[in-house]
Amino acid sequence: MRIQIGKFREGENRLVMKTILITGGAGFIGSHVVRRMVKNHPEYNILNLDLLTYAGNLENLRDVDQEPNYSFVRGDISDTEFVNHLFATHPIEGVIHLAAESHVDRSISDPASFIRTNIFGTFNLIHAAKEHWKGQVEGKRFYHISTDEVYGSLGTSGLFTETTAYDPKSPYSASKASSDHLVRAYGHTFHLPVVLSNCSNNYGPNQFPEKLIPLCIHNIRHNKPIPVYGKGENVRDWLYVGDHAAAIERIFHEGKSGETYNIGGNNEWTNIRLIRLLCDLMDSKLGRTPGSSQSLITFVKDRAGHDLRYAIDSSKIQTELGWKPSVDFEEGLARTVDWYLENTAWLENVASGAYEKYYEKQYLLR
Repeated sequence: MRIQIGKFREGENRLVMKTILITGGAGFIGSHVVRRMVKNHPEYNILNLDLLTYAGNLENLRDVDQEPNYSFVRGDISDTEFVNHLFATHPIEGVIHLAAESHVDRSISDPASFIRTNIFGTFNLIHAAKEHWKGQVEGKRFYHISTDEVYGSLGTSGLFTETTAYDPKSPYSASKASSDHLVRAYGHTFHLPVVLSNCSNNYGPNQFPEKLIPLCIHNIRHNKPIPVYGKGENVRDWLYVGDHAAAIERIFHEGKSGETYNIGGNNEWTNIRLIRLLCDLMDSKLGRTPGSSQSLITFVKDRAGHDLRYAIDSSKIQTELGWKPSVDFEEGLARTVDWYLENTAWLENVASGAYEKYYEKQYLLR
């Protein structure tokens, strides 16, 4: 069992602060949630748990890592002994659970790691909460963050709602669907105060470049082929990561126990249309001939079981909790491109080594 805990500042008594455990807090979405909670809630001790696998990066949190209400723990949620020890030694009163294997392509090549982390890891956390809270659940909350992919694939019309039947199509979405069911079952059977959310595709700063938008930015910058599955006709609903973090904060504090909230951007794009827009934006930012980067688009064999379309109906969270997306897509995409171009060292660091080997194997590009 490996554990590395950020030191408490001298003279602090964190036992009087409400301790909120955020899992996966060094990852893409997790780091934005940690930052928001640390800055907006000085009354909380934010305990960030992350294994620091390929997608976890503490550089994402350099601006808050010295804050007095922030601590970091390195550990694996699939390690039962570790999770129990964490709950036994920290007065955890809330959990925001983001830690997960999340890339569909990797779930096809290595399903076992998704089963281990997403299902067994979630079980460890929810069971530890049950055991250590011992029925004293007043003021407690277990918040499980999931994905719209659990609902399967849509045709050319319709939207996913909170009552849409689950129909996962990949090992990734199946593992997330299973973890969703586990959390709901613990809420129902053991009366734990659980809440869940299912979100559409996120984009923004600090995203690992196996995902579509940062992958395109990285490849355009280096004049490398941009791999596009099939004909690029798959449709996704895109949400700026800062808006997702704001929704998570709102649900954690105001969501009704036992409920699920769908979070979406009301912003559907086909992959090829998005990539062409990104090419044109990069050409403008880099001072290249307009349209030149579109020549990098390279169509590759479609992904196995590739879902055609996802789209979220987020009317429930908008009506009940007063949240709605605040960042227009073109504005958010421009912000995202600017961040990656201003943080090329971050991008080059994470896009080297093992990732390069994975990238070449996945897309068969040389």
